[in-house]
Amino acid sequence: MPFSSLKLHPSLLTSIRELGFARPTPIQSDAIPPALAGRDVLACAQTGSGKTAAFLLPIMHALIDKPRGRTRALVLAPTRELAAQILEEFNALAVHSPLNGASVFGGVSMGPQEHAFRSGVDVMIATPGRLLDHLRAPYAKLAHLEYLVLDEADRMLDMGFLPDIRRILRHIPQKRQTMFFSATMPPEILKLTQEMLKNPEMIQRARTAAPASGITQAVYPASQDVKRSLLVHLLKS
Repeated sequence: MPFSSLKLHPSLLTSIRELGFARPTPIQSDAIPPALAGRDVLACAQTGSGKTAAFLLPIMHALIDKPRGRTRALVLAPTRELAAQILEEFNALAVHSPLNGASVFGGVSMGPQEHAFRSGVDVMIATPGRLLDHLRAPYAKLAHLEYLVLDEADRMLDMGFLPDIRRILRHIPQKRQTMFFSATMPPEILKLTQEMLKNPEMIQRARTAAPASGITQAVYPASQDVKRSLLVHLLKS
């Protein structure tokens, strides 16, 4: 089905068309309609599946015609690199809209990030640790938050961020729409989803393990005494 069938805001459809996307990916087809309907979403999806647009587009659609000056959406990401990538995709999709966004992560000055809190950017994309640094200050308020996304939640578990996430939840309204994306669902993540989500739409789009495209696999039977020399030869050739 084409993107137009998802009934997104015309300015978003224009951006999508200019970016060269004709049809939604499977995760986008599955996640966008329930998200547009206001449902919580629990999606098992890999990096590269199109999941970023799957959560950004319904949020942006909902926010376009709302007043500016209040942060209404928060995306939590495990790393500064992913947060920057999400902001880049947001900016590309928002080019024909009045929406604005900002990233909040460590390793850079907190000054511009403080300004993002004070000005009330529409969408904030943050790593948990740096966000908590700001939430200790009186200027950092998320009282008007309506949308929360956890992206790559299993990586946040691996990096030890689950306690930080639970601390962040104390600073945001309980009445909100939540979308939760993870490549895997270990027990700790499932427990967190039960704490955060209300009657979510369940989506399973994780890929089975497969060799990366462009990689050729081969087996070379070798006796024990020549394995090392054969390996060196293959690495040099």
